[in-house]
Amino acid sequence: MWHLRGSSATAAALHKPVAHLRLLLAVSASSGPLLPAASTVAAVSTRGGPSPSAGVAARARASASAMPSSSSSPPFAEGTTAAAAAGGFRLTEPSFLESLMPKKEIGVDRFLAAHPEYDGRGALIAIFDSGVDPAVAGLQTTSDGKPKILDVIDCTGSGDVDTSKVVKADDDGSIVGASGTRLIINPSWKNPSQEWHVGCKLVYELFTNSLISRLKKERKKKWDEENQEAISEALKQLNEFEKKHSKPDDAKLKMAHEDLQNRLDYLRKQAEGYDDRGPVIDIVAWHDGDVWRVAVDTQGLEGNKNCGKLADFIPLTNYRLERKFGIFSKLDACSFVANIYNDGNLVSIVTDCSPHATHVAGIAAAFHPDEPLLNGVAPGAQLISCKIGDTRLGSMETGTGLVRALIAAVEHKCDLINMSYGEPTLLPDYGRFIDLASEAVDKHRIIFISSAGNNGPALNTVGAPGGTSSSIIGVGAYVSPAMAAGAHCVVQAPTEGMEYTWSSRGPAADGDLGVSISAPGGAVAPVPTWTLQSRMLMNGTSMASPSACGGVALLVSAMKAEGIPLSPYTVRKAIENTAALISDVPEEKLTTGHGLLQVDKAFEYAQQAKELPLVSYRISINQMGKSIPRLRGIYLRGSNACQQTSEWTVQLDPKFHEDASNMEQLVPFEECLQLHSTDSSVIKIPEYIMVTNNGRSFNIVVNPVNISSGLHYYEVYGIDCKAPWRGPIFRVPITVIKPIALSGAPPALTFSNLFFKSGHIERRFINVPIGASWAEVTMHASAFDTPRRFLLDTVQISPLKRPIHWGPAVTFSSPSLKNFSFPVEGGLTLELSIAQFWSSGIASHEPTCIDFEIVFHGISVDQKVIGFDGSEAPIRIVARSLLASEILVPVATLNKVKTPYRPVECNLCSLPTTRDRLPSGKQIIALTLTYKFKLEDGAEIKPHVPLLNNRIYDNKFESQYYRISDSNKCVYSSGDVYPNYVKLSKGEYTLQLYIRHDNMQSLEKLKQLVLFIERKLEKKEDGSLSLSLWVLKISKRNCVVIHLVTCIQCVYIQTDLFSEHCSLVQILCKLSLLVQVTCTALMYMLIELQDFIQLSFYSEPDGPIVGNGTFKSSVLVPGEPEAFYVGPPSTEKLLKNVLPGSVLVGSITYGAVRSFNKKDDQNQHAPASYSISYLIPPSKVDNDKEKGVSAVRKSISERLDEEVRDTKIKFLSGFNQETEDDKSSWMELVTSLKSEYPRYTPLLAKILECIVQKATSDDKISHQKEVIAAADEVVDSIDKEDLAKSLSLKPDPEDEEAQKNKKKMEETRDQLADALYQKGLALAEIESLKTDGSTEASAKDAFEENYKELIKWVDAKSTKYGSLTVLRERRYGRLGNALKVLNDMIQDSEQPKKKLYDLKIQLIEEIGWTHVSTYEKQWVHVRFPPSLPPF
Repeated sequence: MWHLRGSSATAAALHKPVAHLRLLLAVSASSGPLLPAASTVAAVSTRGGPSPSAGVAARARASASAMPSSSSSPPFAEGTTAAAAAGGFRLTEPSFLESLMPKKEIGVDRFLAAHPEYDGRGALIAIFDSGVDPAVAGLQTTSDGKPKILDVIDCTGSGDVDTSKVVKADDDGSIVGASGTRLIINPSWKNPSQEWHVGCKLVYELFTNSLISRLKKERKKKWDEENQEAISEALKQLNEFEKKHSKPDDAKLKMAHEDLQNRLDYLRKQAEGYDDRGPVIDIVAWHDGDVWRVAVDTQGLEGNKNCGKLADFIPLTNYRLERKFGIFSKLDACSFVANIYNDGNLVSIVTDCSPHATHVAGIAAAFHPDEPLLNGVAPGAQLISCKIGDTRLGSMETGTGLVRALIAAVEHKCDLINMSYGEPTLLPDYGRFIDLASEAVDKHRIIFISSAGNNGPALNTVGAPGGTSSSIIGVGAYVSPAMAAGAHCVVQAPTEGMEYTWSSRGPAADGDLGVSISAPGGAVAPVPTWTLQSRMLMNGTSMASPSACGGVALLVSAMKAEGIPLSPYTVRKAIENTAALISDVPEEKLTTGHGLLQVDKAFEYAQQAKELPLVSYRISINQMGKSIPRLRGIYLRGSNACQQTSEWTVQLDPKFHEDASNMEQLVPFEECLQLHSTDSSVIKIPEYIMVTNNGRSFNIVVNPVNISSGLHYYEVYGIDCKAPWRGPIFRVPITVIKPIALSGAPPALTFSNLFFKSGHIERRFINVPIGASWAEVTMHASAFDTPRRFLLDTVQISPLKRPIHWGPAVTFSSPSLKNFSFPVEGGLTLELSIAQFWSSGIASHEPTCIDFEIVFHGISVDQKVIGFDGSEAPIRIVARSLLASEILVPVATLNKVKTPYRPVECNLCSLPTTRDRLPSGKQIIALTLTYKFKLEDGAEIKPHVPLLNNRIYDNKFESQYYRISDSNKCVYSSGDVYPNYVKLSKGEYTLQLYIRHDNMQSLEKLKQLVLFIERKLEKKEDGSLSLSLWVLKISKRNCVVIHLVTCIQCVYIQTDLFSEHCSLVQILCKLSLLVQVTCTALMYMLIELQDFIQLSFYSEPDGPIVGNGTFKSSVLVPGEPEAFYVGPPSTEKLLKNVLPGSVLVGSITYGAVRSFNKKDDQNQHAPASYSISYLIPPSKVDNDKEKGVSAVRKSISERLDEEVRDTKIKFLSGFNQETEDDKSSWMELVTSLKSEYPRYTPLLAKILECIVQKATSDDKISHQKEVIAAADEVVDSIDKEDLAKSLSLKPDPEDEEAQKNKKKMEETRDQLADALYQKGLALAEIESLKTDGSTEASAKDAFEENYKELIKWVDAKSTKYGSLTVLRERRYGRLGNALKVLNDMIQDSEQPKKKLYDLKIQLIEEIGWTHVSTYEKQWVHVRFPPSLPPF
């Protein structure tokens, strides 16, 4: 998402930005992605065009006349020009309403006045966005009464529900849904097959974060009321008990008191830890004989069983068939549609993932019959909604969503596509989506319009696909005086229109213009019903794109009505050649494109071009002497390129649509073109060329030697000799940036007394000296009254790399000085842009005075990337300063570990649905790779796929979606192009990676794709340690440390011995006096807790081993090298449980920022950092295993007998007992083994284990009696007195036999405890099965006697045996105690089993806490979903 800098709290409070959202959304004045219409707008953006840099202003007027254009300047809204010119811009109510949905700026008023019937009728627009809400006003019908939205599709799969499970109704007409809920079927629903497809989904997975946040607050309010009522009742019962039994001495009374207290504590903890994950909705699909139908049960949403019943739901079918939608509940007010795929086995529940798409659709085509001034640009146009923003990822687009959207647009025969999404790209005009989009334009004649981006004001900030793709029309964002005064509510409107500051600028990296045209970039338009408002103000190129798209829809409507051949080529030429110039400075084309769209002029052009060939010229440029890369423009950016003349070959190829006739269109095509350049003193070209279908090449000579420093823009264009009225038939954009060369030590650039008014931009282009690695900036603002906001932007361009962009938003509340630092690359031209937001200080008559200094520093090293090979050897580094004296202060840290994995399973399959069939007829193939990994401790991790990550548009594969789940199918994290960190607890996990393409061979090559699991390491905070955090961490250690923690807490509370943030040394010294633990021992404990590894530096090669020659810092003299060593991490610092072959990664810095005061909250280390890594070596060999071999060896015969015995025992567990014969054979074997090895406890324990695990027969009581008998045999085989005596003795740690005996005794104790545990469970089960109350008192006594025996040997409340304690407390009615033990078991388990949670719900329901039971049942669906969701 293109984020704006400098968010306002007001806007962010309403819609907080989501990580990695890449909607092309800018917020008016300084907010997060969305801004309420009622908000007062502060300045977020600045004037759209750059101020001419040195050398530009002098020739601006002279050059402007040479630039081809059909219009001179954009028109003001009627009745505003005079007022604006007088400095007193005023709005009437009608003009205010018009400003909320700007249309006059692009000539819509003039066009519709002349052609009222051409208001978009007959035009179909595909909205590639976050999903349009079909329920909102304005998007119901067109101006001629047709349905506005023809289809609503979730192209991402985020709303997919697996409905492959088929059930049949009971005699009472009910079915069991996928959630386990019993659902009543409406008897009026037709279902000839009587087969019902069922599925379920957590409803919050369909909602936006904003909606979820609102629902959570409202639902928690109701839950809190119920919980507080339960707390009051529990407290009342406790008080009554304490009043009745003031000093309970009896054990049972104490337990009863504890039970009441535990109930109260449980409810209070529930309130503290409440986390609403939302209710589960059941989805039912069936075929009614004609079409597939869907019904949804939403009873859990409102908490009212009379609302949301399945039987009351009005069934839906695919939206395109009946155009019906549903509403989940009155509480959420969220609409949805349903689409059924794959013969009912998959249902797509479509909701929007942001208000963005509905707003965009409203700008393009909203129709308000009662409020015509608020109509969209093309009220007669129809829409289809293609959701490309994935709700699972916030609203980030995915390759799957993009490709499916293109398939849908072609299938529906759309005329236009609007896409207000995008991001920076590695390569322009490259990638799978770009290829398919070009096919949609060239073959299927779809006009594709997209936003240019919101990363301005610097150049080279246009993003993909809008600003970097040849087949897509990129749109910049324009603000008019009327928009400023009305929609933005500024105190005083500017006197003329301008481009918003944040609107992205060209050129693209390959020299293409980047921005095609501009359109109004803000509006108050409809938003989804769940926002609880009808419309909202947003602005950005996201809004400019649908404004332009709506304008082009008017053009399409007119061309269709008048029989003019419709082609994206003709339309693009018409709108570009008739656009109104926003500025007469040639360089402003990089900001505004060819100008502001003018619909009426474009239609006149199209009418005149009716008989012309439908052709577009594609340009491919190479510099003489170079074969690659092939460019779309000429872009000279650097001092060397500007010091010599260069020659370029331009290949001009006519591009016809794929269905063009060879004989009628291609063969006769011939055009004689006269070539022009906008400055013949710099650009030399031939005068004429003749172009045929096979194309033509010509040369351009560029001589920038004598031009001044700064930005220069030129064009070479061709004019049809027979029809010069057509304007430029093709254009070759030529951008020349001649940077300033710096001198001095260190090199610096200073400019003083720069005066800024609202919207003013200053650009400077600097040749960054070779050897520079960071820059330090000082900015001083003065001479102003009201607060001022600025954008600082710097950009450097490096081949095959995204633009290196740094750009903070800066606010000056009063005259002051601010310091910044940022990394740079030496030898590359740096653009520095300083822009005052267009609405900052707009009502003030005082300009802002800026004094600015930028100083370059650098430390060059011989190894930019440092990689340790796992040995003990340090790495030698040679550092130099080429610019000035620098302080050398190396700092290296390893803060992450990356472990490589290969897939354990791979699956290739052709996707079954039509939504995955390309227009060419090819079916998309999916490759699913499964990886397994295990965490020995809780950690924050993220997956990393080096081949695919961080590229979406410039990637030849269309998907890289992944999800991480556990053995219970609970999904913890999912992602795509930009993986996110997720906190996971200790345990085993599965990661599935989903890659799509239509080429089987390409996917075959990825079957063994390497994936890394990247784990964050904890960082010690500046040598200090929060005492509370430290206590929390080490409290999980051994008894000594637990005693230590108790001492810490006591002393901390009772004395002032410890401050909250003591130094580590202070803590250790004080603690060593409290307990018998040395400082060294404590230090090792703390080292284990701190994973973050700091590396050391040495002046000697043996320093890491002998500890001598520590290197701290030095002063580098220009040109003089300084060498030192960086040592590998010591063995003690290496992480435990990290697999060999893993890599520790981090960063290393060398310099220090010197221009900042210590008071400044800035990092004192230089911002330039480099990669450093350490390969984890093989684990050390454990030689201790060979030591202490027992002197007493058993004979071969004895060892053989033991091996035979153990093998026979092991064989028992694998014995099949499915048939009666099998069971009989098993019993015979058991009898034989008992006879052969009488009273052998391991054998009897294995027999018990097999009996417990075998499938129970119909006679469950007999089975449990069999368990009891087997358990008794185990207990009877053990001499408990001897066992207790052996366990009480502490063996000599050096006596191997004693250690072995101890281990054997511990195993025997565990076998005894397991037998007692299983016996207790069996006794309890028998008691529960006897429903007639026939349980004898002796049986109850047996359970209690067995339990008391168990607690002699083990902690019966532990995770392993706690279930028996829970049953015991439950038998006595002490449900609070049972809950306490059960909760502790769940918390101590790595991945608790479902049966524990089911038992927990049973206990809660027995107590009568319905609200808690409902809450826990919702969490069961989160923790234990019936299946993994579809990709």
